[in-house]
Parts: sequence; structure tokens; C-alpha cells
Amino acid sequence: MRNLISLADLTPAELRHLVGRAVAFGRDGVHTKSLAGRQVGVYFRKSSTRTRTSFWSGATRLGADVITFGPNELQLSTGETVEDTARVLGQYLDALVVRTNGDMEEIRRLGGSPDLAVVNALTLDEHPTQAIADLATLTEEFGSLDGLHLLAVGEGNSSGAALALAAALTPGLRLTLLCPRGYEVPKDTLDRVAELSGGRALVSQVVSADEVEGPVDAVYTSRWQTMGVTKENPDWLRDFEGFQIDRAFLERFGGPRTVFLHDLPAVRGEEVTDEVLDGPASRAWRQAHHKMTAAAAVLEWCVVGAQD
Repeated sequence: MRNLISLADLTPAELRHLVGRAVAFGRDGVHTKSLAGRQVGVYFRKSSTRTRTSFWSGATRLGADVITFGPNELQLSTGETVEDTARVLGQYLDALVVRTNGDMEEIRRLGGSPDLAVVNALTLDEHPTQAIADLATLTEEFGSLDGLHLLAVGEGNSSGAALALAAALTPGLRLTLLCPRGYEVPKDTLDRVAELSGGRALVSQVVSADEVEGPVDAVYTSRWQTMGVTKENPDWLRDFEGFQIDRAFLERFGGPRTVFLHDLPAVRGEEVTDEVLDGPASRAWRQAHHKMTAAAAVLEWCVVGAQD
């Protein structure tokens, strides 16, 4: 059993395998029953459409049985310790997929049981399986990540942090983070990126579109209100003026093959216009499909190891 709690825990080869497996599942379908006879728990304390459903779908396509837990359905809500919960669930389940919307500490504690593979399905710090889906989408589109330039626009949230860590493990992938001042990817994450790559990561962060060096191969954005959490500043929308992805933005930084990505859900008319999200450059819906293929790849790798 192995966990996937942070991309920083992976080697470049392991990330490359997971992305490649997700691409293969997208191309050929999920037909293997590598998780037949296995049991997967899905524990979400916050709302989710894509991530929760994609893990259920990926697990069942691989042949696993799935049980889902709501926010108050485990005895964690009545005071049982995280360690005791993990020790018990490890006797019933092979893997547990967890979304807390909090920090990563609780998921790491759940991952302390040697009998239970734990998967981070989103914390405030990082969304690792989203980045695997993102890289799978780009690999499918361009054939290789080497030499690609990805521009991620908006708040430096868990998806942005995961992309930065993924870029650190992917030689040749260039990532520019364009974030409003005060909403950047945290410095400690960027320090970890430099450490993981030995200082060779092609990751930069800027706060003005004038600092972006185009053209880029893909433009990526996320919902500005991460996980629907209202920001402390009531006038926060002013800070995001000029960060909306519209046709003019794509034309400014893109080329004839530039694609648009969005991890969804989208607030149409806020971080992206309908014209872009539904337009010919958009790969957001294929990207959503790859959330399922990435979930399948991760569960397979965590429970039974790398498969061909």
C-alpha cells in the first residue's frame, strides 16, 4: 500500500507513470479489473461534483467495491482519533480517498496505517490528482510535455500549488503563475519546487500580465473563490480585474494551437467568458474526463502498484 498525499512525495518517474497511465485510460478506456475484490472508501467533508464522482467511477471501472462517507458519518465527528479511525478502516478497506478542505496534516495522519492507502482529493495546500489530470490532458493534446509553456492565471490556490510541484518533477515543462498581488502561490511551495528540481524547475510567478513572456501553449484558470469560500476582503473582486480569460487574453498570449484549461467548476463571466470556455480552444471538458482517468491511475498505483 502507498499513499498519494502530495506530489512532493513522488519521484519524476512515478509522476510520469501516473500521467501516462491516465493518458492510456483516456485513449483505450478503463477495461482492466486490476482492483477486482478490493474495497475503496470515499470520504468527503465538503461538496464535490467531479472529484468524488471521478474516484467512484474510476474505482468501479477497475472492479473495486466503493463505499462513500459523508461529513458526519464517521466517528471522527464524535471525537475518535484520526489514528484509531485509520487503524480500523485499514481492516476493512484497501484505499481511502479523502477531501477535507483543511490542511494536509489530518490526511497524513490517516495515511499512517500500513494497511490503508490514502489519497488526497483536495486540501487547502494542494490538489495532487487534479494536476495529474491536467498533465494527462496536455500530454494527450501535444504528445509530450517537454518544451511546453503553461500559463496559470488567477489565485495561487491548491490547483496552482499542485501544478508548480508537478512542473518541478517534469523536466522541460515551463510554468508561469500569473496571480494578483496578495493571492500568490505561497513562497514555501515555490521553495519546495526549487528543492525538488535541484533548482532546475522552469517555474516563475508574476503579478502582472505585462510580465508574461508569450506565446504560451496553454492558458489555465480556476474559480477565483476557491472551494466557494468567501474572501475576507469584501472588495476582493477589484484585485482580480484584468485576470479574466476572454478572447482578447487568449489572442494576446496564445498561438494557433494554444488551448484553454479550467479545473471546474467555473463561474461564467467571472474568471472566464462563455466564448472561451465553450470555444474551440477549450479542453476543459476533456480535462474533466481525465479526472476520472487520473483517479483510476492513482488508485491502481496506490493499491496494486504500477501496471502495464
